[in-house]
Amino acid sequence: MRLSAKSKAIVKRLRRDMTGAEKKLWYSIRRKQLGVKFRKQQPLGRYIVDFVCFEKKMIIEIDGGEHFENKDDEIRDEWFKRQGYKILRFWNNDVLTNTDGVIQLIINLNPASLF
Repeated sequence: MRLSAKSKAIVKRLRRDMTGAEKKLWYSIRRKQLGVKFRKQQPLGRYIVDFVCFEKKMIIEIDGGEHFENKDDEIRDEWFKRQGYKILRFWNNDVLTNTDGVIQLIINLNPASLF
């Protein structure tokens, strides 16, 4: 799927202006530090995900308070699941205060052969 100029600009801005929690997690998962490649702020269908590993069909989303019981997130997650993706969601505060624990959860929620 080809991105419009507007979508490309949004992706570029999101990559440049990641939240503190997104930056903190990115520094722990980039460059195959978990054994697989993740991409940040990646278009996927009509959505943009925080992080995706295409090899393992895994999406990681870092959520702020605006995502609490958000129906749009439920719709997105269902679409991703229908495409065969596993979605992991973490709260900003959890990433900021317990990055090692979040990384361990990412590893534990996947078969040992993934990482």
